[in-house]
Amino acid sequence: MGCSSKEDETKPNKKYDWYGHEVTASAYNSVFWQTDSINPSVAAWGDTLKPGMKVIAVSRDLIKKGLTYNTMVKIDTFPDTFYVKDKMHWRWRNRIDIYMGKDVKKAREWGRKRLIICYAVPIDSINTTNEED
Repeated sequence: MGCSSKEDETKPNKKYDWYGHEVTASAYNSVFWQTDSINPSVAAWGDTLKPGMKVIAVSRDLIKKGLTYNTMVKIDTFPDTFYVKDKMHWRWRNRIDIYMGKDVKKAREWGRKRLIICYAVPIDSINTTNEED
């Protein structure tokens, strides 16, 4: 899976650069025993998660690589675009958790996999404009 489409490469006013990265992916749910919150539906940045949302949690080392709050992410086994809305515990490295609502069985069946993600980093229009001058 490539991280940019032909359409993105030919557009003169691209808004994002897409980067690929291999991660370990697992799944999580809005249940109290999987979170460190009194309200398991509230994510680390304060968003209220609801079943059906296309959300991932990221390990904190990935935040430093550009996978910050609301970053668009494409996961190679899913047709949908996901958004970073949650953070994982400090102990995890190079990991994402895919949100699966309250369906614990589905999350367990997903298990843990190594896969490629592509994520969008906004292009800095100020630097882009200066480079063209």
